[in-house]
Amino acid sequence: MISKSEKVDILPADLPVKAPCRQNSKWRVLGLVTLLASVFAAASCFANLPNTIRLAHRAGAKPCPQSDALYPELHAQLWKSLGHDFDEAGFTKRAVAWLAGAVRIRTESYDEMGPVGVDPRWEAFELFHDYLGQSFPLTHKSLSLTKVNTYGLLYEWKGSNDSLKPLLLVAHQDVVPVEPETVEQWEYPPYSGFYDGKFIWGRGSSDDKSGLVGILASVETLLKREFQPARTIVLAFGFDEEASGFQGAQHLSRAMLKKYGDDSFALLVDEGSMFGDVGGSIIAIPGIAEKGYADTKVTVSTPGGHSSVPPSHTSIGILSRLLVEYEDNPIEPHLERGTPIYSTIQCVGQHSKNFPAHLRALIKSSVHSDRALRKLEAELIKDPTYKALVGTTQAIDLVQGGVKVNALPEEAWAVVNHRIATQSSVAAVQERDTHVLKRLAKEFNLTYSAFGSAISGEDGTSTGTLTLTDAWGANLEPAPVTPTGKDSAPWQLLSGTIKATYNSHRGVEGADNIFVSPGIMSGNTDTRYYWNLTRHIVRYNHQDGGSRRTLPNNIHTVNEHIRADNFVEMIRFFTTLILNADESRKI
Repeated sequence: MISKSEKVDILPADLPVKAPCRQNSKWRVLGLVTLLASVFAAASCFANLPNTIRLAHRAGAKPCPQSDALYPELHAQLWKSLGHDFDEAGFTKRAVAWLAGAVRIRTESYDEMGPVGVDPRWEAFELFHDYLGQSFPLTHKSLSLTKVNTYGLLYEWKGSNDSLKPLLLVAHQDVVPVEPETVEQWEYPPYSGFYDGKFIWGRGSSDDKSGLVGILASVETLLKREFQPARTIVLAFGFDEEASGFQGAQHLSRAMLKKYGDDSFALLVDEGSMFGDVGGSIIAIPGIAEKGYADTKVTVSTPGGHSSVPPSHTSIGILSRLLVEYEDNPIEPHLERGTPIYSTIQCVGQHSKNFPAHLRALIKSSVHSDRALRKLEAELIKDPTYKALVGTTQAIDLVQGGVKVNALPEEAWAVVNHRIATQSSVAAVQERDTHVLKRLAKEFNLTYSAFGSAISGEDGTSTGTLTLTDAWGANLEPAPVTPTGKDSAPWQLLSGTIKATYNSHRGVEGADNIFVSPGIMSGNTDTRYYWNLTRHIVRYNHQDGGSRRTLPNNIHTVNEHIRADNFVEMIRFFTTLILNADESRKI
């Protein structure tokens, strides 16, 4: 067995690795649908296909049609040669060093950070930029680099054919902060970039420095082989994706729209869902849409005074009752035909070898039977993760009120976070939030206004006010759905690339080793700012999510990590995608 000290030798000598922390990591097991939801973030097999195709499905055609594996042809010799390199231990050593070094630079982003140039916490990204320049010299020599709002990175690898729309590859530099109280729970220090011979450990190792470094590693490797693209390739790396992208992707979007224009890119690939074992079959589920987002701030104001002479209900007490009303009346989720999550289940039912027979029968019947649809809904909604993904969610995440124990609180507020189903909207959520509290506003005799409109209690006799507002001004509609199916050349190229990458990395032939289904993201990525750049946006990390029932690789929590072999496969994916896109004249 190789010792931990021996395994660290493959990392850069000038970046020391600290001693490991005590071990404390276990995977939590959930159900089959939770796996589908949490690992792959749900999916749509044919929600965006023409009606004729949907009708053909109802008539008996198989759902979730598959493309063939797409291997580079014009660049076949280069691709095969690079494939041999990717299989070598020396390349894995170099890849691990690239990613481990990036993990060691603490590029944390926080909510409500001050502007660039004012808040000193942004300065950590200067060190990260220096590291990238040193680690990928050919990239920084051959590609043009524009820094947007100081720390946003916009690279252009100019192609020889200006008639071809560019390929846009997206990632983010920042990471979720590590809670100081959890540091001792990490198997290895969270910013050590420790490599144990199998996994690279540390914050950002999976989300999303693996994506960023994987893209740059692919470009660097192609440049080393003197490859020059016909199709321009653009790389856009934001620096506050984990804090909604206001400083990074929002500014990068403006810069790209100014330089390239609307609908100027053939295909955009950002971080997203993965592939893994679902019911005995390997299924990849690139995200073709995202749920929307809304934060409702609920504010109760009442007269102050001394706490020794209290009213029957303080503002905090009233707010508490309102929040209970929220949780007693959740937004009911319903399984609907034509929605992404319904199509996900159709795809899994078609391609998963070991999917339960009774569910498979319900899935098939639900296409034309409302009774079967409702029975399927009842079965699937038993799983809390699926229930969250199928509909609009609500979560009370912030609450505040009062300033002193002997003073009645004059104001108390809470924020309710919503992730909006694709078939809903911000307006529908706000209308529902307004309605659900009407009864209690009357019961507590509150003057009630919601989102700028007076609702009730305007007669001047109220004992306080209830106000609903958009908490931060960051509400977001559900994303446009990316076209899929046989008529969508970008989707076909991506699907074929996924299959070719998977097959080549394992040395297997044939197109049916992995199935590809369009999916939907439950969260939001930097692509929220890029809708005008292209209709063809996919959110996909070519990583093996395995069959775990939690978020893969401990993203956003203790012991984040990535398997070194998965990272090498990710580099292979970006390389294959670049070569396939360069050859295509259909996208």
